[in-house]
Amino acid sequence: MEDLIFILSPFFVIGFGYLIGAYFEKQHYESIRKRERQTLHLPVVNYGCKQPLPEAREARLVVGEVVISPDAFKTFVLALRNLVGGRVTVYETLLDRARRESLLRLKEEAIAWGATQVLNVRYETATIGNSSQQGVASLEVIVYGTAIR
Repeated sequence: MEDLIFILSPFFVIGFGYLIGAYFEKQHYESIRKRERQTLHLPVVNYGCKQPLPEAREARLVVGEVVISPDAFKTFVLALRNLVGGRVTVYETLLDRARRESLLRLKEEAIAWGATQVLNVRYETATIGNSSQQGVASLEVIVYGTAIR
């Protein structure tokens, strides 16, 4: 009986990770969609080096950052995918959520300051921690730009 529990426990952790991870991912996406609708009025614009910048009374650096970790299911799927290579679609939702959440945090900070636009937004990504061939421990996305009013 103990051997059976020992063999089945990783599958329980992976299944539990899938269920709980899917629930929290769904909740996060709902929150993101709602907040995206609320911040639609603030334009985020990138200007080229030869384009004139808009007139502004004040300017300020605004930053949005987020750290997101994969659940046990995503980590397990990544380990399997590493055997044969190819796209890891379960991680694409992780990246999408991190990118969208960080931009929302930037826009929310700019709105709180009273910005009318955010100029020249840039993204930076990093992994936090090392899970030694088990996948990304956590993903950090930082987005920054110049808010003007």
